[in-house]
Amino acid sequence: MRAPLALPLPSSVPHRPQPPTAGHTTSTADRGSFCLAVCTCGWKGPARRSRDLARKDAARHSAG
Repeated sequence: MRAPLALPLPSSVPHRPQPPTAGHTTSTADRGSFCLAVCTCGWKGPARRSRDLARKDAARHSAG
């Protein structure tokens, strides 16, 4: 069975990195008209049209 392909993040500059918490460094990345939260642990949040919601996803991930 083949492993799923990982899609690379766009070459956009991450927005507002969150302070590292318990080894997690989160930021947001743009994908077209969507924004998503990403973490150095490999976690990715859902695509959002609102950067604010993506930042909140990142904060919840870092806190949890």
